[in-house]
Amino acid sequence: MTIRIPPAFEGRLLRSYLTHTLSLSSGTLARLKARERGITVNGRHVTVRYVLHAGDLLELDDADTPEEATRTVLPVPGPLYILYEDDSLIILNKPAGMPTHPSHGHLTDTLANALAYRYAQSGTPFVFRPLGRLDRNTSGVVAVSKTYAVSGFLGQALVRHEISKRYLAVLEGRLPVDGLVHTIEVPILPPAVGTAMRTACDPDTPGSEYALTRYRVLAVGGSHTLVLAEPCTGRTHQLRVHFAHLHHPLVGDELYGGPEEASGSPLIHRHALHALSLSLPLPFLRASGKEDGRIPTDRLDPSVPLNLPSADGYLHTWAPLPADMEALIKKEIYGCADGFEGSPLPPGAFAGGDSPTVGQLRQLTSPLLGL
Repeated sequence: MTIRIPPAFEGRLLRSYLTHTLSLSSGTLARLKARERGITVNGRHVTVRYVLHAGDLLELDDADTPEEATRTVLPVPGPLYILYEDDSLIILNKPAGMPTHPSHGHLTDTLANALAYRYAQSGTPFVFRPLGRLDRNTSGVVAVSKTYAVSGFLGQALVRHEISKRYLAVLEGRLPVDGLVHTIEVPILPPAVGTAMRTACDPDTPGSEYALTRYRVLAVGGSHTLVLAEPCTGRTHQLRVHFAHLHHPLVGDELYGGPEEASGSPLIHRHALHALSLSLPLPFLRASGKEDGRIPTDRLDPSVPLNLPSADGYLHTWAPLPADMEALIKKEIYGCADGFEGSPLPPGAFAGGDSPTVGQLRQLTSPLLGL
């Protein structure tokens, strides 16, 4: 990573710049210090006590080495649908049926395997650093950091609640189309040993984990409801557990809905959940002396395409729906014989539609996420 120090940071102690401006973790800083040329200014090795000057050229050797590469992930070719990529990160639209990372029974068919193969072809050392993960049968957006410095930055952004992910889900049954943002604030109890199922529980249940979900009903057709949801906490299976708790499980969710719901539609053979969009701060933007944090939303150009860096200092991504979710929503919600209540999705939500824009995302998510 190479950064030209702007005038705004004249006289700043390097340690302060690295930890507060770049949001590097203590672990990342320790790794940089341990490298012979981990931290240099104007080509010279310096300590974190160095005082910065405008125009200094700061270089951080945060690239992975062959010795650090993830050797437990075998490089195996697989489908990769890239939404965005730069030197810091890569954002992908993961298909349903593909696990995020290797586990028992899935050692070669994961997103990590496919990425390892991609980088092996170019001779680039590969370390798999996903920002969270999606269940095997959940499709949608996944972000992967390319360096440990970026991984640390995004980890800190996650702690500061600067990252938001939005999901589309099709539920069994009908919920009111009232335009309101609803909250599910119900703790989740991790599964017992040897099982995968988590359960909603009372706050005073020993071992329970706090969980908060916000959602808005977009449309209702026939006996199904389309919702846009944000898991404010990142518990495993959170949306599946929370909507089952409301007695409106996801269509196709055999684990939390039972066999009857799992066969609820012949159009989809998994739970109907898709990670539609992810918004995250562009790594190290503050280092360039630009504005810190979001700019007022009325200054966002609504015509700007998503999956490109935005003027508000964020990257707003959008993963088009896969064929099974598209077919389910078009037929069971918007194609219902009795008509539907609510609002249609923008064309960019579907494969082959026009590139979605910031304006479309704002219209879809408001007031849920305040974009």
